[in-house]
Amino acid sequence: MKIHCFQHVHFEDLGCIDNWITMNRHSINYTRFYENHKIPNIVDFDLLIILGGPMSVNEEEKYNWLKTEKIAIKEAIEKNKIVIGICLGSQLIANVLGEEVYKNSEKEIGWFDINLIEQKESENTLNLKEKRLKVFHWHGETYKLPENSNHLAYSECCENQAFLYNKRILGLQFHLEVTLKSIATMIENGRNELNSGKYIQLENEILEQAEYIESNNKLMFQILDNLTKKSLQ
Repeated sequence: MKIHCFQHVHFEDLGCIDNWITMNRHSINYTRFYENHKIPNIVDFDLLIILGGPMSVNEEEKYNWLKTEKIAIKEAIEKNKIVIGICLGSQLIANVLGEEVYKNSEKEIGWFDINLIEQKESENTLNLKEKRLKVFHWHGETYKLPENSNHLAYSECCENQAFLYNKRILGLQFHLEVTLKSIATMIENGRNELNSGKYIQLENEILEQAEYIESNNKLMFQILDNLTKKSLQ
């Protein structure tokens, strides 16, 4: 498969997804908005991955490339591409699909449980069997669910943690892709946010729970396999 990645900051990268791409012999190209704004023709790739970042989807005046990115995401959805949005990426998808993105009542940073919502067998594209998972979060905004999307997960802090639209468009508020290296980089660049919030863990609390990285990465691989399987047949 030909994969394209929208990356917003250097310290939020593909993490373990890089390994999945290599293992499956897919190709990857980037638009790194902090370096350049060049977006390829949408027909030239099969899968679009939209990564996270500290900016808001509502800051178009500050980040003028956001308008261009949203147009590209909308076109990718309309051309029936597989699209996966992580954190900011999920918020961009929701916004492109016509929904509001706004500040959540609390920031959610660290390892917290999400509860998975049971799906009908015919609609369970992700084929997730678990009911509760501990995953890595780093977000302060949330969104309303896009119309006609499947609500996949929620947490105590944030109601809309994941959704699936049209069986090919996936939004994840959380970071299954993280590695020990990427978490350390995120902490280094966002340490000022690690305060005493109700759903904010301190640096040592985050690093002491690194054993969950393996299960998060395994689930990320499973999701990627399930979403891309039909396209490869």
